[in-house]
Amino acid sequence: MNFRACWISCAAVAAALALPMTAAGALAANTAPAIAAFDRAFAEVNDYSAVLHVHEAKGGQTQDRVYQYQFMKPHFAKTLILEGDGKGSGGVWTGSDQVSGHQGGILSGIHMKVSVHDPRAVSLRGVTIPEGLLQRIVDNYETVAGKLTQTDGGKINGVPTDRLDLKVSEPGSNGDVSEQILYLSKETHWPIRQIMYSGSQIVLDETVSNLKTNTGLTQGDFPF
Repeated sequence: MNFRACWISCAAVAAALALPMTAAGALAANTAPAIAAFDRAFAEVNDYSAVLHVHEAKGGQTQDRVYQYQFMKPHFAKTLILEGDGKGSGGVWTGSDQVSGHQGGILSGIHMKVSVHDPRAVSLRGVTIPEGLLQRIVDNYETVAGKLTQTDGGKINGVPTDRLDLKVSEPGSNGDVSEQILYLSKETHWPIRQIMYSGSQIVLDETVSNLKTNTGLTQGDFPF
């Protein structure tokens, strides 16, 4: 099946999957103005779609994919691999510990329900569909133990950004990620790029494009 929800927390627990967390709803360990600004922006939307370009590395393996993500509150998510390994594969998550997915190509009409952590339903580094949601990415910077700082991030593709830099206290409990950096637009307050390091090695580099909010998605857009 080889489907996944792209973008990116490596330390979520299975119990959290029953209720997708936002930075506003978490028990905050770290705080930053950019997170509060995202919370306010996220509170104003009912749904969103985005394209994620994701590079991951694990040991000597690498994976490059382009994902289409769709999300509707409170807990509906759908992904499709547009380019890269598993092109044409997709999955739907509706808040439980399972996902419904399909392969690409001639097998696209065959759907299966598997665990959200099934190897066929995650990325190279084990990122699940709900963990790839943009709000879960921001939440990760609040809830992972470590030292969080916010600075000016300069411009990315002409967009001024805020930069969150989290030095992780216990990389072993965070997928061996020792530092993670998130750039959020100063204009929209939504994430536009994330980089994760294991020591000096970049193990994740992803960018967000074509973000659209309040597009009118309905529950019917997430067949499970």
